[in-house]
Amino acid sequence: MANTAVADPESGLTRAQLAQRYGLRVAGERPPLAEYARKLWAYRHFMTAYSRAKVASSLSNTQLGQLWQVLTPLTNAAVYFLIFGVILSQHRNVSNFIAYLCTGVFIFMFTQTAVQNGTSAITGNLGLIRALQFPRAALPITVTLVQLQQLLMSMIVLAVIVVLTGEPITFRWLLIAPMLLLQSIFNVGLTMVMARLGSKVTDLKQVMPFVMRTWLYASGVLYPVSLFRQHLPPWAATVLEWNPPLVFIELARYSLLDSHQANLVSSPLRLWALGLFWAVVMGIGGFVYFWRGEEEYGRG
Repeated sequence: MANTAVADPESGLTRAQLAQRYGLRVAGERPPLAEYARKLWAYRHFMTAYSRAKVASSLSNTQLGQLWQVLTPLTNAAVYFLIFGVILSQHRNVSNFIAYLCTGVFIFMFTQTAVQNGTSAITGNLGLIRALQFPRAALPITVTLVQLQQLLMSMIVLAVIVVLTGEPITFRWLLIAPMLLLQSIFNVGLTMVMARLGSKVTDLKQVMPFVMRTWLYASGVLYPVSLFRQHLPPWAATVLEWNPPLVFIELARYSLLDSHQANLVSSPLRLWALGLFWAVVMGIGGFVYFWRGEEEYGRG
């Protein structure tokens, strides 16, 4: 009603007509999807610089500093090896269990930390959101970039572990790059979904550790994936074999572990097709879902 009222008696124009004449738009208005993507691309330098700053400052108050980027996944792998490799003796069922386990832990933690930190990508940056006008999708993308930089440090350690445990260096190692690209796109989309959900449900951050722990056990990180077929109904095993983290973990094992080639959950071609499927579906779907909530972020 207010927009239809005459705002300028001299010209006889309404507020909406005046805004259109002078190119004014509602603050925080959601732009069209294509325009939003272009604006987001324009902020690519901001996202890379911001992610580097977050990495540099995240562990600056600790004595070992950035070394924790390597120690954290190594410590997790050591704990899981003690429980599943020594106590439960799963190493008897897997060739080169140490490399098998470390590959699964490192790759899964990339998704796990991105998702958990993504839930607070909006709520943890309200000051920045309310002070500056920029595409809010830059925040969950930055979360993934931070975790990707930390993963790249861990991958160097993983390569050393793989070699020291007797795996040969082959041309398949080069496939780790496209695998990480697909997983990064998947993580960006999933992080955007969690960022929007986290902005609506603030308690979601408290629930996610339990969700991610369950997802860990369903992703073949700690034990042979063949157990799915042995102990589950065929339909349940098939569902778990479509599990995105499991797909990316198996692709990483296919790339790095010569000893695992005969025990892949599926053929390499099918694994690559599934990895591409999840990257496209979650990447595009998560971006559109986040974009649709652009006007909501930072309000209330």
